[in-house]
Amino acid sequence: MHLEVRQNQDVVILDLKGKLTAGFGDQLLREAIDELLAENKHHIVINLSQVAFLDSAGLGELVAGLRTARRFGAELKLLKVSGRVYSTLDMARLLPTFEIYDDEAEAVRSFGAA
Repeated sequence: MHLEVRQNQDVVILDLKGKLTAGFGDQLLREAIDELLAENKHHIVINLSQVAFLDSAGLGELVAGLRTARRFGAELKLLKVSGRVYSTLDMARLLPTFEIYDDEAEAVRSFGAA
């Protein structure tokens, strides 16, 4: 998996590409979220538009990232969840757990950013 970090106003966007699976992918996401929280970044969006697959470890890391963010007073939201990943979230009954957006500008505005 490949991860790029960028900023849109006061919102940090993590662009993920590839498979979010056990091993490298889930660890990379965990480290990125931990680093952002350590830098006092409180508005995080995970862009899943180019994630083709996620396994139980990937699901677990998304949930762990959300819980960790909340513990630090931060918000974590998902962007552009592809069909297969959406189905996986649905089967795991995790859809209600996350705020999911199809449009980046809408996701950024949801944090109250101008």
